[in-house]
Amino acid sequence: MVPERRSARIRMLVAEQAARRGARVGVVDVCTAAVAALPVGGAGLSAMSKAAPSHPLCSTDDISEQLEELQLTLGEGPCVDAFLHGSAVLTPDLLTRDLQDRWMVFAEAALEAGARAVFALPLQMGAISPGVLDLYADVPVRLDAEELADALAFADLATWVLLDARVDETGGPRDGPVEDLGAYRAEIDQASGMLTAQLGVGIEEAFVRLRAYAYAHGRRLADVAADVVARQLRFPPDAEPGQAEEKT
Repeated sequence: MVPERRSARIRMLVAEQAARRGARVGVVDVCTAAVAALPVGGAGLSAMSKAAPSHPLCSTDDISEQLEELQLTLGEGPCVDAFLHGSAVLTPDLLTRDLQDRWMVFAEAALEAGARAVFALPLQMGAISPGVLDLYADVPVRLDAEELADALAFADLATWVLLDARVDETGGPRDGPVEDLGAYRAEIDQASGMLTAQLGVGIEEAFVRLRAYAYAHGRRLADVAADVVARQLRFPPDAEPGQAEEKT
């Protein structure tokens, strides 16, 4: 298919999804439209940066939400690799031995969450890379040439939407099937900022400590951030990674 026609078709699918919500186009519409158009069960999108903490922005279901959070908490997985290397990471079957060796913790956790195939597509515009679009399936899946081209077109459109300051980054209703994670992002930013003061470290190290605690205690990153913001959890400067003081 001619690239211009493909792009126009993808834009139409996303616009139709936004119209059904009665809202302006947001990345949540890109994720939802991608799931409807491709042989996948869910999609998630995370804003990523080398200079600041990364955050999930939207997910279409519980499994995609878990996958986004797992990768950002563990610091490994196709999403992380796609961002670091600037190229698509296509994982038709997580049970492949070399993938289990490559992502020892993530692969097992993703399979347990219900994912079998994961496709991570970096969002890119020139030298700017604001995030990654992830697609997953609960069975082994290989995208054919047309499906992959569509997936990349969805990622291209997500890039434009995410970089357009006039468009809200999520735009989705909290009580619908797609979760609005804008508040999630703000709370993690706030918690990381508080940890820079508590620990006397930079924002990246603060985010690493936040992730380490969440992983060590088997908790969601958002819940740990909420406890830090509520001052129910404090990280003393002399605490080991993965440790903190809980307020009672």
